[in-house]
Amino acid sequence: MVTCKFSHIVLLLLWFTTGSFGQQNSNFGTSQDELFTIRGEVYELSTLKPYEGVTIVLNNGRYTTTDYNGKFTVKAKIGDQLVIKHRDFETIFHTVQSDDNRLTIKVDNRDRRSAQQIKLDKNNQSFNQMIDSADVYLKKDAEKSIKFIGDALDIEITTRQSAEAHELLGDIYKYWKQYDLAISAYKISLQNAKKNSAKLKLAKAYMLNGNYQNSIVAYSKIDVESLSNYEKTQYYEGIGDAYVNSKNFVKAIDAFTNGLKVAEQHKISTKITDLNSKIAQTYSIQGKKNEAKLYFNNSLNLAKEQNVKRAVEEQIEVAEFNNRNRDYDDEIELRKRAIEGIEDIEKDSVITNESPITTQKQNYKIGSAYYLQNDFPKAIEYLEKSKEEADKKGDLVVGKDATRKLSEVLISSGETEKGIEYINEYKNIVDKIYAQKEQELSQVARFSRNIAEQQNRITSLESDRKLSLSKYQLTQERNKRQQLIIYSLIGGLLLLLVTGFLMFKYIKQQRLANNLLALKSLRSQMNPHFIFNALNSVNSFIATNDERTANKYLSDFSLLMRAVLENSEEDFIPLKQEIELLELYTKLEHFRFKDKFEYNIHIDKNVDVDSFQIPPMLLQPYIENAVWHGLRYKSEKGHLNIDIKRKSKDELIITISDDGIGRERSKALKTEHQKKQNSKGMNNIKRRVAILNNMYKDKVDVSIEDFQNLDDTGTKVIVTLKKD
Repeated sequence: MVTCKFSHIVLLLLWFTTGSFGQQNSNFGTSQDELFTIRGEVYELSTLKPYEGVTIVLNNGRYTTTDYNGKFTVKAKIGDQLVIKHRDFETIFHTVQSDDNRLTIKVDNRDRRSAQQIKLDKNNQSFNQMIDSADVYLKKDAEKSIKFIGDALDIEITTRQSAEAHELLGDIYKYWKQYDLAISAYKISLQNAKKNSAKLKLAKAYMLNGNYQNSIVAYSKIDVESLSNYEKTQYYEGIGDAYVNSKNFVKAIDAFTNGLKVAEQHKISTKITDLNSKIAQTYSIQGKKNEAKLYFNNSLNLAKEQNVKRAVEEQIEVAEFNNRNRDYDDEIELRKRAIEGIEDIEKDSVITNESPITTQKQNYKIGSAYYLQNDFPKAIEYLEKSKEEADKKGDLVVGKDATRKLSEVLISSGETEKGIEYINEYKNIVDKIYAQKEQELSQVARFSRNIAEQQNRITSLESDRKLSLSKYQLTQERNKRQQLIIYSLIGGLLLLLVTGFLMFKYIKQQRLANNLLALKSLRSQMNPHFIFNALNSVNSFIATNDERTANKYLSDFSLLMRAVLENSEEDFIPLKQEIELLELYTKLEHFRFKDKFEYNIHIDKNVDVDSFQIPPMLLQPYIENAVWHGLRYKSEKGHLNIDIKRKSKDELIITISDDGIGRERSKALKTEHQKKQNSKGMNNIKRRVAILNNMYKDKVDVSIEDFQNLDDTGTKVIVTLKKD
């Protein structure tokens, strides 16, 4: 759901001449009760974004919704109220005041717009003005109307607007019977936007141009289910007309009947009348008089309920049917009623001479019907009325026919001289018609030239637009290819980085596994060495027959070994446990060499031994070296001190110091085998510390130096231990 707020809504009602329905072709106004089509659109003013799904409800219950282009079509009459609703703006209420049938709803937000948005808005406004002007002149001045279409296409417009302009251009050409040009215009419109209205118009233009099979094919390609209910009636009526002209009357009747069902179901009164009339005409062509009469009776009664003009048109259509079937009395009666209706229409509107519903034409038809009944006085009366009306309105064609028919009737009735006079007058009228035709031909030639010039301009503009569009699309395609290459390179780089990361992680894991294996191996080497030394001590006790001491030693040794074995698989243990191991081990060594040294383990009170971790048996080898290679060879009793104090919040200093003979003198006293064993043990410690620091970021640091500057220099081992 769009969350932006709209400050106001602009409603523009633009004048547009009422479109023709069924058989209506004239320019007469719409009565209060006559339904007409309102074509509208809803879009956001600043972005030109069409609103899809806007609901338009009439007070009589009819409703429709806008399509993806924001367009809608609805049937209404003067006085109806339209309720325009959408969740993104306030509901709009509009009362139909006249038969103006173009309604534009612009939703305008007052946020600051960019220059591009302002330009688009101006272009859209200019385009709508040109289209509306073309609409106004559609039935008045073809050249001017087409020129406005050209001006609209000369603006920077969207594809949707191009489709709208060409659809209207097709409407202009169709009205002025330039059906081949109308077909071309509708095709271009459909190339820009696949609208059902343009599809229906193209199919009808084919039919009007005499391309009946093309018309049927065009209709067959339309998805009927996608049409509105009114468009469905247009579809069935149009394809029915094409079938009639193709002499396929069975399919024509089926099509008209399907259209009639839709019209009756949805109460589309105008189409109910038209389709009853079309079915009747088709039966009449087939010679099925009774069926035709039944449907003509329906159309006559329905036409009365619409408006005077539609009633007159249907009366004349049925009168023609009666004439073909020689029902002259019914024909005459219907034409007389039609004349009464025409006189009512002429009070408010002007009927052109080209219209089939002029009084001169109906009087001529009545006179001809009386003549066929050999009622010469009545025939002469109505033919004279026809001639008088034709002379008054300048209708030379009807005047010519009425004069010729009068001469025939007068001669047949015995008034030969008067009949000959009308023959001479007939010749004069024919001469006037020839002169008029020459002028009309000249006008038609000029009209065709002007139309061709306007069409050439429109064709050029459309070609330029398509060229610009092609260039734009080519640029977009090139940009897409470049983006694809860039994205591919970025993707390749990311893949390379991911691969590198995975390889690094794998190598790191392998290194970790190797380190763990190495640590395990080093621990496995240290434990036997320690056990070997301890067992030697037990052996010495047994050799001296000191069984009690040996048992006590073995008991403490078993406790130490249990603790060592429990921690043998761990990389780190709490410092508290390591201190307990050291105390037990130092106690055992002192028990063995109690006449050689005293020891002291001091832990600063500020040290939290539970919060630090240390590799198991890390300190034991240094204590062992201090006892076995320093204090053991001292002539007097020595001292071993283990001091633990805090260096900082996250660091401890563990100092192991002895006042033994020192490293240099100890080295001189060793045998080659002892040197080798000692070197191997210290190397194992160094490797173990190095591996642990590599795995745990320099957690342990060990340094060894002389303890004092005396003959017995002693040794001091400083171990720095960091928290995680």
